[in-house]
Amino acid sequence: KNGMIRVVQQSLLGSILSNMLLVLGCAFFTGGIVHYEKVQVFDKAPAVVNSGLLLMAVMGILFPAVLHFTHSEVHFGKSELALSRFSSCIMLIAYASYLFFQLRSHHNNYSSLEEEGDGNENPDEEEECELTKWEAIGWLAILTAWVSILSGYLVDAIEGASESWNIPVAFISVILLPIVGNAAEHASAIMFAMKDKLDITLGVAIGSSTQISMFVIPFCVVVGWCMGKPMDLNFQLFETATLFITVLVVAFMSQDGTSNYFKGLMLILCYLIVAASFFVHMDPKNSKNSEGE
Repeated sequence: KNGMIRVVQQSLLGSILSNMLLVLGCAFFTGGIVHYEKVQVFDKAPAVVNSGLLLMAVMGILFPAVLHFTHSEVHFGKSELALSRFSSCIMLIAYASYLFFQLRSHHNNYSSLEEEGDGNENPDEEEECELTKWEAIGWLAILTAWVSILSGYLVDAIEGASESWNIPVAFISVILLPIVGNAAEHASAIMFAMKDKLDITLGVAIGSSTQISMFVIPFCVVVGWCMGKPMDLNFQLFETATLFITVLVVAFMSQDGTSNYFKGLMLILCYLIVAASFFVHMDPKNSKNSEGE
């Protein structure tokens, strides 16, 4: 709404990077330490599907950036935006199809996985629900409203904080904000990994990244379109390359369906490299400044 397109793009990108590298890395690391004498396993099928969706998101984000930086647009400044809006609609269709695939047409695959996981445990040791469905919905509604109020203060404070701390806005948007924002995912992913429930851990970490890349980002483009704001999928080459490499690293880490503390350590170290990169990174000449020009 305030035309701070780059802050929106970088904070969403940071959430993806944080979930895939830091959250998943810490979960693998702590789970591997707690269950040091055994190999933790998870189902590969959902991980492969999520990796495919993440690569599709990279494709949707990559082409507008390449189109912009190669100056090969048919209508300069317009083709890039039009491509972003078209790709966003396609990505939303793909995400809706993924939900139908997961919850309806292939629901038995996921439910059988849960039954196998529960079969290894004592059936008498069932966890009690701490919240009813409507209590959970109520708390989500209250917290969502509260976060939306805090977001208004955040938008007003981020540029001043960058100047006073002498820290790039990109570092605050991509690294600091997502670490705080993903605190709930971080805690729950580690907790489930320590309980040897890695399928839920991957659902929290990689599933959240899939939701952001295939739903939240294209949805923001569509909302910006409705508001007359030039929100697009051109995340600049530096950010797009970072996302592409991150997706590849996580896809390779999860392809064998096992996890250990060393894999988690590698993901955490990769995130430190990403954080250091954004600390010394400065946006190129801003075509999308605070006025949305």
